[in-house]
Amino acid sequence: MAVAVGRGFLVQPCSYSSLPTFHNKIYKPSLGSATTFWSTFAPQRYPQVAVQAQQRPTWLPGLDPPPYLDGTLAGDYGFDPLGLGEDPKSLKWYVQAELVHARFAMAGVAGILFTDLLRVTGISNLPVWYEAGAVKFEFASTRTLIIVQFLLMGFAETKRYMDFINPGSQAKEGSFFGLEAALEGLEPGYPGGPLLNPLGLAKDIKNAHEWKLKEIKNGRLAMIAMLGIFVQAYVTHAGPIDNLVEHLSNPWQKTIIQTLANSTS
Repeated sequence: MAVAVGRGFLVQPCSYSSLPTFHNKIYKPSLGSATTFWSTFAPQRYPQVAVQAQQRPTWLPGLDPPPYLDGTLAGDYGFDPLGLGEDPKSLKWYVQAELVHARFAMAGVAGILFTDLLRVTGISNLPVWYEAGAVKFEFASTRTLIIVQFLLMGFAETKRYMDFINPGSQAKEGSFFGLEAALEGLEPGYPGGPLLNPLGLAKDIKNAHEWKLKEIKNGRLAMIAMLGIFVQAYVTHAGPIDNLVEHLSNPWQKTIIQTLANSTS
């Protein structure tokens, strides 16, 4: 009979002399009673409990993500501590809002770094980024520029919202002065065409999960960088390239710790 030893099994040969006896008679199972015999005297098999490791990455290891964040969204790591995405309609809107803010942050960080580099190197006489809004232009007044910006941004945001509530409606003929083919909306939040997708990347947007993931990761990093640039300008009253040059001039003394300590003293 099989005898459990540790984590394995030690199998010993079975003979009639080792079988139980009743009234001094050897019990010899017949063919018909084999099933009954082994179900009675064979070792019991206990159910095995398998522990499967969590395969899905989350923002906090070991955390169970909310059920409405099932990993199908690009960049979904189960982060929603306030429960803002419990409503499916709200979740769709928050996804679009994050995507737009991520793209603005990427454009803003790139613009700030590029213009600041031109200013520091002396290639162009540009103001530091947080003073650019106060510059007076000769070709138009500040009021005119604000009105034009409101009109252009309002038009673009209105079309984006209309495409959100009615996907594909803004790609229909006659919806954008005959330029619909140049935009060729793929799905809400992902317009295409030669104007907004000149390289032809991710033409099959529904299966472009990797491209979506790369974009939202870079966008989130850009939003954090933008926040850092805001705080940096408030504390040091200088642009990011100026701060970088100062840090490289004395890396052990010119750090964020010393900067914050000097600003509070």
